[in-house]
Amino acid sequence: MAAAMASASGSALCFTDASTSRALCFAPSPRRTITFGFVHKSLVNLDQRLRLSNLKTRASNATAVEKNGKQDGSAADSDKVPTPVVIIDQDSDPDATVLEVTFGDRLGALLDTMNALKNLGLNVVKANVYLDSSGKHNKFAITKADSGRKVEDPELLEAIRLTVINNLLEFHPESSSQLAMGAAFGVLPPTEPIDVDIATHISIEDDGPDRSLLFIETADRPGLLVELVKIITDISVAVESGEFDTEGLLAKVKFHVSYRNKALIKPLQQVLVNSMRYFLRRPSTDESSF
Repeated sequence: MAAAMASASGSALCFTDASTSRALCFAPSPRRTITFGFVHKSLVNLDQRLRLSNLKTRASNATAVEKNGKQDGSAADSDKVPTPVVIIDQDSDPDATVLEVTFGDRLGALLDTMNALKNLGLNVVKANVYLDSSGKHNKFAITKADSGRKVEDPELLEAIRLTVINNLLEFHPESSSQLAMGAAFGVLPPTEPIDVDIATHISIEDDGPDRSLLFIETADRPGLLVELVKIITDISVAVESGEFDTEGLLAKVKFHVSYRNKALIKPLQQVLVNSMRYFLRRPSTDESSF
């Protein structure tokens, strides 16, 4: 099997194919379709707001959980806490970002969540609810209030995700035991944290001649969406669209990616996978990067 090695020369990214000894160099190409900027201050500010909000509600929620457990002990034993799911979908609607929230059958109309999205400068242009065996699914079509267009900034997408999770923690404190943010903000932290090495799976496949499909599954943490996009674009690969699913303690990601409007060649795929593995399996991440 041919091995690929990568090196950086100036602003170019070079690969050496061991089977042919040929060097392939790629100059950075302009980003297209989605504008991904990285100003981490907005996420830091959001993190501070979440901490303040949860400090105020944590004590009262803990008391409520205790009271509910004492008053309704038999029901609590038989009623297993469902897995919370938050999906940010950039693929299914060309004109809006689709947000889907599920927490068994425990969610109401999510009016507080809609107000929180409005405070982020967003409009909910369409909302619907459907039921299936996994519970009640609340779906929102979201656009930016100032432009009427779908959300393309990864920082804002991450802010949407963290805002929804924060509301889950505030109004459904029992969800904290099944959310990564529950360790920092929740009443009941996760009892069995996920081993990142075991949970992390990365693969890339061609999705036609013009783009590739990147799949990532790993342990969730705040700021993950922004960091993943940054890793991809730092090696001159463009992210065209995708879907970011938070399923309990796991993050499941699907990105459509390309290099100069073409699918990624095998050496570049390998470099991208290696970069992802290095980042995701680091024992710790600098808090300032959030």
